[in-house]
Amino acid sequence: MDLKQLLEKKGFICDMDGVIYHGNRLLPGVKEFLDWLKKEEKNFLFLTNSGQNTPRELQQKLERMGLAVDASHFYTSALATAHFLNNQAPGCSAYVMGDHGLQNALYDAGITYNDVDPDYVVVGEPAGYGLAMITKAVRLVNGGAKLIATNYDLTGPTESGIAPACRALLAPIELATGKQAYYVGKPNPLMMRTGLKLLGVHSEDAVMIGDRMDTDIVAGIESGLDTVLVLSGVTTREECLNFPYRPRLILDGVGNIPAAAETLLL
Repeated sequence: MDLKQLLEKKGFICDMDGVIYHGNRLLPGVKEFLDWLKKEEKNFLFLTNSGQNTPRELQQKLERMGLAVDASHFYTSALATAHFLNNQAPGCSAYVMGDHGLQNALYDAGITYNDVDPDYVVVGEPAGYGLAMITKAVRLVNGGAKLIATNYDLTGPTESGIAPACRALLAPIELATGKQAYYVGKPNPLMMRTGLKLLGVHSEDAVMIGDRMDTDIVAGIESGLDTVLVLSGVTTREECLNFPYRPRLILDGVGNIPAAAETLLL
């Protein structure tokens, strides 16, 4: 796939952290990219492994950065986790290690909070993460609760550098219990299939844009999408060579896409 073929795609699924922003800092070229998506009437969806915020909060976050995007364009690992648990065990209960984005998604799906004898222990990326929370989770999993993780990210980009993410926070629980979690977010095809359904575009007409080889790019490949790695987040061009699979295209950032459209029109 070259840039011309990329521009012809009907649907764009984009990661957020490392692609659209770092923390509260908008990345270069994002506004132009979003303007281009709207101008060309492309279908687009922000598919994020972060479950900390609700779609409405993500909408407001981008609004504060000067971007107008409807809440329907966001799908999070928290929503995917709530959907998965509701399908698996409707009316179940869970001990939740996560912020309000995850808690709200589970509540809306009819899943109740339970820190005594829950069906599941659900781990996201809680701000109050600590030994007491880990110990509670270990005891509940040893007591029979099933271990669920919202996403497979090991680290994530922030304004001040790389920070540990869900898989790193889950490691002590897995090690202490000897149990492996089921990871719902990217690269799980469950989340990608839902994303494609929301996008309203067939996989061959869509592209996955992300900054992580181990979640975004492999998720796109395994779901039949063309893939674009942007170097504005976690993975470097050199690190890309360590993986046994490749993105179809590597760009510095999403701003390269509208810039290419302008060049090709000249």
